[in-house]
Amino acid sequence: MARELMVDVADEAPGWAAIEAAVAIRVSDQNPLHWGTNNLPGQGLYGLSAYRSTGHWLLVTFGMTELFSKNSDELDVSGWGYELTMRVPMDADQPPAWSLRLLERLVDYVFASGRPFTEGHRMDPGGPITGQATTRLRALAFAADPELPPIDSPHGSARFLTVVGITADELDRMKATTTAEILSELAERSPMLVTDPTR
Repeated sequence: MARELMVDVADEAPGWAAIEAAVAIRVSDQNPLHWGTNNLPGQGLYGLSAYRSTGHWLLVTFGMTELFSKNSDELDVSGWGYELTMRVPMDADQPPAWSLRLLERLVDYVFASGRPFTEGHRMDPGGPITGQATTRLRALAFAADPELPPIDSPHGSARFLTVVGITADELDRMKATTTAEILSELAERSPMLVTDPTR
C-alpha cells in the first residue's frame, strides 16, 4: 500500500458508497484512514480503510466487489460477492503494517487463483501471519462478519467476510470439528473476533 487514497463516492462509485454506508451504521462518525494500490478497478485490491472502534481497528477492503461500474455477468452479485474485514488491537495511531499486507495478499490470491473464500474456510500461510516469529498466530479462518450486515448496491449484493488469526492448535481443532465451533469459542473471549498477535 504505497499511496493514500482519496475518492469522491457521491455518484460515480455506488459500490464504494454501499460499503461505507454499512460500516457507518456500526462505527461512530469519523474519517477513516485510507490506503490505495496501483490496481485499476476490477484488477485486485483497490483500496483499504481503517476505522477506529472500541479498542480495535476495523479494516475493510475495497475491490472484491464492483465499486464503480457493473462488469460481471452475474447481475444479482457484486464482483466476488464479498469484501474482507479484519479487526486488530488499536495500540498505535495506525493499524500495524502486517495487517494491511495480509489483506492485500489475500485479495491478490483470490484474483490470481480464481478461488474465493467463504465462511468456514481456513488457510495455513506457512508461517506466522505477522511475519514475525514472536506470534503464535500461524493460520487464518474466515467467518461472516460479526457486526456488518450484507449490502446491496446497483451492482448487486455482497457480504462482509472477516479474517481471523488463529494458532496452529486451533487450526488442528477446526479440522477435527468445524471452523464455526472453534470461532464460537474465540468469540466468547472476543465477540468481535479481534486478531491479537500477542494472545
